Amino acid sequence: MERIAINHTYYNIDKRRYMAESGLKMNEINELIPTRESLLSRLKDWNDQESWRVFFETYWKLIYNSAIKAGLRDVEAQDVVQETVISVMKNIVEFNYDSQKGSFKSWLLRLARWRAMDQLRRRQRRSGNQNDTAELDEPPPIEVIDESMLAADSEFERAWEAEWENNLLEGAVNRIKRKSDPRHFQIFDLYVQKGWPVLKVARTLKVNPGFVYLIKHRVGNAIKSEMRNMINNPI
Repeated sequence: MERIAINHTYYNIDKRRYMAESGLKMNEINELIPTRESLLSRLKDWNDQESWRVFFETYWKLIYNSAIKAGLRDVEAQDVVQETVISVMKNIVEFNYDSQKGSFKSWLLRLARWRAMDQLRRRQRRSGNQNDTAELDEPPPIEVIDESMLAADSEFERAWEAEWENNLLEGAVNRIKRKSDPRHFQIFDLYVQKGWPVLKVARTLKVNPGFVYLIKHRVGNAIKSEMRNMINNPI
């Protein structure tokens, strides 16, 4: 199977620093961008390439970073991404969105975690440290996934929760980065993300310190507005 090429270059977000500077609260982050029901409906059409592109761009990094933090190597994590996406494609028709019964986030976690555990078991078999040599097939149907099989790696779940928050915030920041005046975003990046003192930013970019505060306020508000827009408006 040909591995999906993954571009590891992306804008890095220091969530704690950004939240402190922008005034965002943790409960706002946790509520951000639940997967829109309309996107899930479109994914049931395998020929809808645009929706699948949006899905992949939204979630590949979440899956990859969670796998890396759980101890997988780069190649293994890439396989987890590819195999998880394939699992979603094969099972999405069976998934019915019901916020009362469980979110897409939880469903995707189960699929990704299964694949991560599969990679760890394969590594053990290659190292001769596991007696079970049976090859794992596709995950069982969604409704009968054995949660006890997934409980062995709580680290993946902890990483998933942290990466979910980072992924949501990063998505909003990157959207505003593409929309903003490059110089304005540079000011915001140096002051908020990189933590430069306001006078250093002002001297380096030859602007008034008051202008740095103004841009920080404007871009920060734009990011918070984009977050809410991503929640309220389907992709």
